[in-house]
Amino acid sequence: MKDNNFGSYFSSANLRFNIHNLSYLPRWIIVLIDFTILVLAFFLTYLIYNRAGLEYVSTTHKVIYISSLFGINIFFFWLFRTYSGIIRHSSYIDAVKLLFSQTAVLVFLLFFNFLFEMLYHEKIFLNSGLFINIVLSFCGLFVYRIIVKQTFELYFTGRNDSKLIKAIIYGTDANAISVANALNFETPSRFKIIGFVDKNNQNASKRMLDLPIYVLRKKLPTLMRSIDAEAVVIADRSLTKEKQLDIVDQCLEFNYKVYTLPSVSDWENQKEISQKVKNIQIEDLLEREPIVLDNISISKQLMDNTVLITGAAGSIGSEIVRQVLSFKPKKVIILDQAETPLHHISLEVRGIQTDAIIRTLIVDIRSRAALEKVFKLYRPQMVYHAAAYKHVPLMEENPSQAILTNVEGTKNLADLACEYGVKKFVMISTDKAVNPSNVMGASKRIAEKYVQSLHLKCQERNDGLYATKFITTRFGNVLGSNGSVVPLFSKQIAEGGPITITHPDIIRYFMTIPEACQLVLEAGSMGNGGEIYIFDMGKPVKIIDLARKMIRLAGYVPDRDIKIKIVGLRPGEKLYEELLNDTSKTLPTYHEKIMIAQEIQEGFEDLHIEIVDLIGIASFFDNDDIVAKMKKIVPEFISMNSTFAVLDK
Repeated sequence: MKDNNFGSYFSSANLRFNIHNLSYLPRWIIVLIDFTILVLAFFLTYLIYNRAGLEYVSTTHKVIYISSLFGINIFFFWLFRTYSGIIRHSSYIDAVKLLFSQTAVLVFLLFFNFLFEMLYHEKIFLNSGLFINIVLSFCGLFVYRIIVKQTFELYFTGRNDSKLIKAIIYGTDANAISVANALNFETPSRFKIIGFVDKNNQNASKRMLDLPIYVLRKKLPTLMRSIDAEAVVIADRSLTKEKQLDIVDQCLEFNYKVYTLPSVSDWENQKEISQKVKNIQIEDLLEREPIVLDNISISKQLMDNTVLITGAAGSIGSEIVRQVLSFKPKKVIILDQAETPLHHISLEVRGIQTDAIIRTLIVDIRSRAALEKVFKLYRPQMVYHAAAYKHVPLMEENPSQAILTNVEGTKNLADLACEYGVKKFVMISTDKAVNPSNVMGASKRIAEKYVQSLHLKCQERNDGLYATKFITTRFGNVLGSNGSVVPLFSKQIAEGGPITITHPDIIRYFMTIPEACQLVLEAGSMGNGGEIYIFDMGKPVKIIDLARKMIRLAGYVPDRDIKIKIVGLRPGEKLYEELLNDTSKTLPTYHEKIMIAQEIQEGFEDLHIEIVDLIGIASFFDNDDIVAKMKKIVPEFISMNSTFAVLDK
């Protein structure tokens, strides 16, 4: 029994566990080991010269000068801090420190030897002996560090190799080397790096980090199959977005894992690099370039001002809150009617370091009295209006709620903004407001019309000088927002499928949440009032292709592991969305991703009467009457796949 215990203690698994839990050695032990190597090097040199019949130390006071030799070494160890590094993580910098230290010792002793010979006509040490002694010392100090480093590297890279993902690094520059080093030292390890890929096909016969460099004679999956690689880490930052997407598509088609690396500020920080190596996300597959903001303009607008954000608990509103706080406002009013999500965002902003005063209010924008109290108490200078009902099928069944929230709620906010002298009012709309085919889109178009017409009325009322500037921003679907297809598909994949798609040909424009909110802030800062800003949404995405990519990203095969089921278009749903009305044109702005839609502006008085009538009708909850009135206000509203289509005849 004892033999079994003794054997298990020294088993491979237990030994690895013990090595893994070793603490770093104290500095005095490192100095002691270095001193021991110095002693060995000295005696080896002494023996070499003794066997040759020569005296290495020729003075009579040998003990004093030999002690001085070691003392000088220790002094230069201290001066160059050779003992400060962690041995198992030694680098070329530690080797340079040792080289400088030993060179300094040699120069000092040669100079001292020369002075001693000038004064007393004899040498303490043989000059050639000093040189040999220093070479042996340096070699001993350097080699023992390499042995310790290699032992730990072999241990860490050798453990559980069968469970590690065999990966190749795409790239051969300094960034690729940094990534490979970081992943090799990552704890716990995820990857076994088996080589690098050179896109320029120039280094086929060379090696980096003692790993082969492969050239791309065919497509990347062909190379990966030939070397039995399971994944690729894209570390080449010079790749264009198109080339990166091409690599991802190729790998996903053959079920190879793809990892990407966002920009890293400190390429010496291996922990930071390894933490940022992540699975490619569906957001990374958008064919879009990063947005560059005019932070100075946005900062001038928000700094030291009071900002009101409605719908602040939603996916768009909460991101606006986060981004606004980075511009040092004086006060931020977070307003929503959804208690639990509002509580979550309030807890989150408490953890953000900011000098801004933050107030969290549960208010329904349909209540003008409640909103007026907010405006009277806080006097906001900026309003970002993100509160809305947005789910197309739900609004198709509940048109009265779409009117009371999206139209009356917007009207309440816009009227109070004008009345209380808000500097800018930014309304967040949707591409579904263009040639609307459903109640939700039509309600947002009515809100757009009202805000545009109110801008002119507010200018007249306040003589233009201090009038509120009303700005509308219009964009498409937002990846990851509440109710979008991405969270739905992720949930369906996690449940084993099937993924449900309404139509095989349906396409949509997509943006990420941060990107959409960045453009909202930018448009708000540049707006002079009355504009409808539309955003460059990139290339449209076919929803069925998006579903297939998400299945592959999850490690499954579409239509084999996870089925895709076509369920038919929902009420009010289009095959494609638009950002412009058929009769509209666009004007460019200084930001290449933001344009101004030239829509026909309607007179305030007539539109106001129509909208008041619509709100009155909505309070009776007669769906046909509500939608009929909406179609009168928005003549281009043609219902699709809806029971309200009969009202178009």
